Amino acid sequence: MNRNKKIFLVFALIFFGIMIYIGYDISSKTTFPGSKSQLKERIQDEILEKDSSKSIKSDTIK
Repeated sequence: MNRNKKIFLVFALIFFGIMIYIGYDISSKTTFPGSKSQLKERIQDEILEKDSSKSIKSDTIK
């Protein structure tokens, strides 16, 4: 195997490694399309929790 092929293989492996890392990073930050109905429920629950915590904090400040 000559020098040019070795250099190409090294860069190809680095490139594919970066692509795999980017794919993993993006996929870890997104949700599965089948869970979108649950996502709405979770957002509503989080909003209710935030609202209730704000009212508790504002009551203690007064």
